[in-house]
Amino acid sequence: MTYAAELMSVCSRVSASELSLRHLPAGRVARPAAVLLLFGSDGEGLTVLLLQRAADLRSHPGQVAFPGGSCDDADSDAVATALREAAEETGLDPTGVDVLGELPSLWVPPSNFTVTPVLGWWRALSAVHPVDPAETASVHVVHVRDLLDPANRGSVRHPSGFVGPAFWVGGLVIWGFTAGLLSRLFVLAGWEIPWDTTMVKDL
Repeated sequence: MTYAAELMSVCSRVSASELSLRHLPAGRVARPAAVLLLFGSDGEGLTVLLLQRAADLRSHPGQVAFPGGSCDDADSDAVATALREAAEETGLDPTGVDVLGELPSLWVPPSNFTVTPVLGWWRALSAVHPVDPAETASVHVVHVRDLLDPANRGSVRHPSGFVGPAFWVGGLVIWGFTAGLLSRLFVLAGWEIPWDTTMVKDL
């Protein structure tokens, strides 16, 4: 089975509870958003597209994230939001992306977004870069093998007490929603390599 087929299989069978333990409380309204989990191959292996948010943003400043953002009224659906935001943030050419499916929408308490992760396959690679430095500090095409390497994995402890999975790759610290979703996706796709789940670093 190809990587793309394995990702499509995850979309067809995963539930929200398999991706996150946090659920929107009854009666609470959250803002809809979408992110693009864009996988591809650069000839040297499987990759995923990530960006680092600008350090002075009000929401999740300086964090490594998937391209994405809040839904606009003009967006027809979550896929349209994810592709639009990715183009606006990284210069990605959406015509080179094959949409594989959507994962269940997940609640992100710090920003009160309900985020729909859209899985894509980068069929025709295009140049990417920070389009607006005020929003995006840097853009990275990261090899999945480096994320899966047990030497680059562990957990982080936020000053709030939150403890969650993390990756240290290429000078980036990937944690929070992004790391949690990648970690669960690797398990569900059958890609995970055993790593030291007892190792915790303060963020």
